[in-house]
Amino acid sequence: MHHIQYGTKQITFSVAEKKRKSIAVEVHPDTSVQIKAPLDCSIDTIKKVVSKRSRWIITQQKYFEQFLPETPKREYVIGETHKYLGRNYLLKIINSQENKVKIQGSYLVVFTTKSTAEEVKHLMTEWYYKRASKIFEKMYEEAYRKFIQYKIQKPELQIKRMKKRWGSYTSSGKIVINPELIKVSSACIEYVIIHELCHLIERNHSKKFYNLLENIAPDWKHWKLKLEKI
Repeated sequence: MHHIQYGTKQITFSVAEKKRKSIAVEVHPDTSVQIKAPLDCSIDTIKKVVSKRSRWIITQQKYFEQFLPETPKREYVIGETHKYLGRNYLLKIINSQENKVKIQGSYLVVFTTKSTAEEVKHLMTEWYYKRASKIFEKMYEEAYRKFIQYKIQKPELQIKRMKKRWGSYTSSGKIVINPELIKVSSACIEYVIIHELCHLIERNHSKKFYNLLENIAPDWKHWKLKLEKI
């Protein structure tokens, strides 16, 4: 993924290299931005085009945002359903002398000294982040081993919340994964990690990139579709 700054807004976009003569800017219904560029086009040239089209891009994103499904508002009350690694769990809140969160059978149990919705939300958010950090690190190590033959240096893994991205490979050489992924299946998480690792070899979404992705994760399209339906 690539980024440019437009005022206070950051525009994130992917690049697909094609056999074409001009650069095309596309804003998709999910508000993602894709640039179709000639095979020999430099990223600096692409960024200049994106910069010129920034106002139009943001206008299109705002238009599509009104059609995006709203995430159900969480109330953090007993009996509410919450996801963890692709499974649904019923929320159970127990007054306790200590604060902790754990999985017990089909329940996600929050032990808390202060059972307000705000406190329960805080404890769950913290727990999700800690679980994501631990599990993603292990999965990252396993995914990286699939790339040993390519002799790439393992980049730093960063867990960071992003509004519209599951993962990103930054210009500073870090792989960033959204902790919200801890709520989906392990297979979906693995797909995102492998997708970002592929960018170490093929920076843009070119045919070579997808051939590489297909080689490492033959069923990637299935898991990509699963994520798109969330």
